[in-house]
Amino acid sequence: MHRTLLLAAYIWLTFSGTLHFLVDVVSQYVRHKRVPGPETTLYYGLNTSFALGQVVFGLLCLWLTWQVPALGDQRAVTAISFAAAAGWIAITFTFMRYWEPKMNILVFLVLLAGATLIR
Repeated sequence: MHRTLLLAAYIWLTFSGTLHFLVDVVSQYVRHKRVPGPETTLYYGLNTSFALGQVVFGLLCLWLTWQVPALGDQRAVTAISFAAAAGWIAITFTFMRYWEPKMNILVFLVLLAGATLIR
């Protein structure tokens, strides 16, 4: 059950990061929703780095959990995952005014906490 919850957490992180990138960066760029300028560059940069950071971290942890299941039992891996989630929470509450990224990270935290408690 521990491994299943870890896989679910990292799959969720990868999925929500991909959707965040598609909705907040790609779709707005394709539809020309923002006027070119420094604010738009910062908006696209923040959302791109936020979403792709989630995707890369999620894929890496997913691959490690899949290939080396014993690695998920180590406290260092769990601590790194919680630290990454804390960083994403800080970014969402500081720079993003909409609730969807906050909810996605909270779901990731709940799944990660569940996997940690079951261990």
